[in-house]
Amino acid sequence: MSEQIIIRTDGNYDELNTYLENKGVKRIFLVCDSSIGFLGINSFFKSLENIYVTRFSDFEPNPLYESVVKGVDTFNNGKCDCIIVVGGGSAIDVAKCIKLYSPMDKSKNYLEQEIVPNDIPFIAVPTTAGTGSEATRFAVIYYRGEKQSVTDISCIPDAVLMDSSVLDTLPIYQRKATMLDALCHSVESFWSVNSNDESKKYSKKALEMIIGNMDSYLMNDKDGNTAMMEGAHLAGKAINITQTTAAHAMCYKLTSLYKIAHGHAAALCLPVLWEYMLSNIDKCIDSRGKEYLKTVFDDIAEVLGCDTPIKAVEKLKAIIKSLELPIPTANDKDFEILKTSVNPVRLKNNPVALDTDAIDEIYHKILNTK
Repeated sequence: MSEQIIIRTDGNYDELNTYLENKGVKRIFLVCDSSIGFLGINSFFKSLENIYVTRFSDFEPNPLYESVVKGVDTFNNGKCDCIIVVGGGSAIDVAKCIKLYSPMDKSKNYLEQEIVPNDIPFIAVPTTAGTGSEATRFAVIYYRGEKQSVTDISCIPDAVLMDSSVLDTLPIYQRKATMLDALCHSVESFWSVNSNDESKKYSKKALEMIIGNMDSYLMNDKDGNTAMMEGAHLAGKAINITQTTAAHAMCYKLTSLYKIAHGHAAALCLPVLWEYMLSNIDKCIDSRGKEYLKTVFDDIAEVLGCDTPIKAVEKLKAIIKSLELPIPTANDKDFEILKTSVNPVRLKNNPVALDTDAIDEIYHKILNTK
C-alpha cells in the first residue's frame, strides 16, 4: 500500500476537490452519520456539480453486518467509483467493510470469503479526535450479536482529510470520551508486546500532544482541536502496528453493559490495569523480559511528566476524575458477566499475563467495590 495522503484544512475543501479531480471521480459513495448535517463539509458535497453523490447512513453506532451488506448493495447498484466517509469510528468501520466487500460474491457471507485488495479510492474525514480508525487496518462489526474483527491492510483509507472545524460542534461528553480513547491507544500501544521503535515513536508523540493540548481542546480552542486530531491520528498509527491490549479488551463489555462511551470505558480500565501490572511484573509475557517492561513503564511515566509509574497511574486517575465521568455501579451478576467477557486474543498483546481471577480483581477495583 502507498503512503497515506493527509489533507489538512480548517473548513476549506479546495484541496479535496483537486484530489477528486485528479482521481477522475464521477460518483461518490458518501458514508456519513448524523453529525454531517452540522458540518461545513456537508455544503461541499451539496455544491458538487460534475460529481454525483450517493449518501448512505443506514447503520448503527455498533454497526451490524446486515448494514454493511446494504451498503455494499447500494454502492454497487449506484456504480460508485469512490468511497468517502465522514463520521466517527463506527462510520469509518462501515466504510472500510464496504470497500473490502464490494467486489465479493454477494451470494455468500462476506465474513467467510477471502479478502482481495481493490483500488477503489477511499477517503476518510474523521469527525472526532479519538478513534484513530482512519489510520488503522481494523474494523469492528456485529454478526448475530457477536463482535467480528475485520482486519486487512487494504481497508486503510488512501487519504485522510483532517479538518479541525468538525470538532467545533462536538458534544462535551463525546469530546472527553474520544480524547480518552486516543490517550488509551497511546499508552497501550507503548507497552504492547508488539511494540517496536516505529510504534513507540508514534505513541510518544501522540501522548505528548494529547496531554499537552488537553485543556485547550476541552475548551474547544481551534489550536487545541487541531493538535488533538493530530495526536489521535498518531495514536491510530501506533495501534495499527501493535494493536490494543487488555484495557481495551476489558472495556467493551463495560460499554455495552452500562451504555457508556467506548473511550470512557477504556479510561476507567487503563490506570487500574497499569497498577495491577506494576504489582505483578513477574508475570511479564513480553519476550523482551520484565526489565525491558520496567523501562517501558518508566518511559511512559516520563512522557506523562511523572518521576515514577505509580505517580503516572495517579495522574491518569486524577485526569479521569477531573473530567467528572461517572463510574458505573455493579452487582454480583455484573461481575460474573464481566470476568468472562474478555477476548483472550486481545490479552496476548498485553505485557503481563492475566487470568480470570486477575480480570475479576481489576473489574472490582475499576467499579469501586471490594
